[in-house]
Amino acid sequence: MYDISAMGNSMDNETRNNMLKGISEQRWSDFETGEPAYKRTYPENAPLDELPDELTGVDIEWWTFYGLKRGWHPNAGGSFTNSSMQSFSNYSLLDHIDSISPRPVLMITGDIAHSRSISEEIYEKASEPKELYVVPDAMHIDLYDDVSKIPFDKIEDFFNKNLK
Repeated sequence: MYDISAMGNSMDNETRNNMLKGISEQRWSDFETGEPAYKRTYPENAPLDELPDELTGVDIEWWTFYGLKRGWHPNAGGSFTNSSMQSFSNYSLLDHIDSISPRPVLMITGDIAHSRSISEEIYEKASEPKELYVVPDAMHIDLYDDVSKIPFDKIEDFFNKNLK
């Protein structure tokens, strides 16, 4: 689980207003050119063999999947258009957990996932029935494709119990 809206909603008013002004100007430019402005994050022509040295923090985790052979695809540039953030800045996605819950909710996160706190926050806000399952020694991206870490038995058990 990841809350993209938190980026746009965690700014002070001046910063947020400046961002929205820039986005508005970008949208006008996109209209005039007929193409949305977009800056790729990951390589376009081929995956890298190793991570760039300048990466830090969570970028290392994302690049480990999307920038290397493991998860690279020419159509997965790893970014939004330069004006996409506007729609995420209109409200907080986590304010609407009650529209999902009280349906059964299973939150699965890795114990070293950068997104773990978001899964835990959603778990706290959700009504019963709910479960939080923390996978040992797993990053966020490990739960995309590392079949040795994806808890298939937990998922099957949850579905069998709650989705009859």
